[in-house]
Amino acid sequence: MPPVRTQWTRLIRFVAAETAQVHIGQPVDPTLDVGLAAWNKQVIRVHEILGSALDSAAQLTNTVLTVKELLSPLSREEVKTVRCLGLNYSDHAAEAKMAKPPVPVLFYKPLTSMIGPNVPICIPKIAQPVEDHLPDYEVELTIVIGRAAKGVSEADALDYVLGYTGANDVSFRKHQMTTSQWDFSKSFDNTTPLGPCIISNNAVPDPQAIPLTCSLNGKVLQNGNTKDQIFNVRKTVAFLSQATTLEPGSVILTGTPAGVGYARKPPVVLRKGDVVQAWLGHGIGTLVNPVVEEVERGKL
Repeated sequence: MPPVRTQWTRLIRFVAAETAQVHIGQPVDPTLDVGLAAWNKQVIRVHEILGSALDSAAQLTNTVLTVKELLSPLSREEVKTVRCLGLNYSDHAAEAKMAKPPVPVLFYKPLTSMIGPNVPICIPKIAQPVEDHLPDYEVELTIVIGRAAKGVSEADALDYVLGYTGANDVSFRKHQMTTSQWDFSKSFDNTTPLGPCIISNNAVPDPQAIPLTCSLNGKVLQNGNTKDQIFNVRKTVAFLSQATTLEPGSVILTGTPAGVGYARKPPVVLRKGDVVQAWLGHGIGTLVNPVVEEVERGKL
């Protein structure tokens, strides 16, 4: 089966200044880091794409629109499932003082946890005070599935990938370490940024050569490369598709490199007023999010 082919190379989802409606499109400037540009309130011009992000037949047009607000590249309605790998980098397993897993460590996130660029990461009351609960950052390469995949081989796995984006798997370590199941501690509302754009699989010949960093308030704390993944993208897609259909719109967070906050001496925690920047190469760009703390349940 041939790979998923798209007319676009980089796809963003946004509210257009001209229409006040949601559109998808490709940035006119192929070198622009759209995440940083949106955070810095720079003008972003986009060629409109007609169709759905998940439709490989979506048409790239010459119509130019201006970004008023940059959104997650996929809406919550488009995302089918959010699967995540833990301990998928050798250096991160070492800093966590855990053995390399023999098979992928898997957990899920609810759609209510997902947010887009520039949206505040919300530390809920049950994860405060932050000095005790250790809210943490994790930059991650994220796979977007573009074709239903079930029982696929490693050799064919990339043919089912629409593209790649970034994510910040914000984690709350106190809750995480009290149980062997990580879903609860990584699933709080409005805590998992996704974006800023999707890079077509056609533009990424080797997903195991993507650099990624995470910065907190301008200081780089993670600096890794997907070549160091224990389970690469091919292995991950093949493994997860065993007896389970990966539907178009499924996203897979593929783990984080070393440098997380709770492993540092003293620990580094996310707190109100912080700004987190998760950057990935190959044109994916920077996912920027401020941090807020819930004051009363449901209030910031």
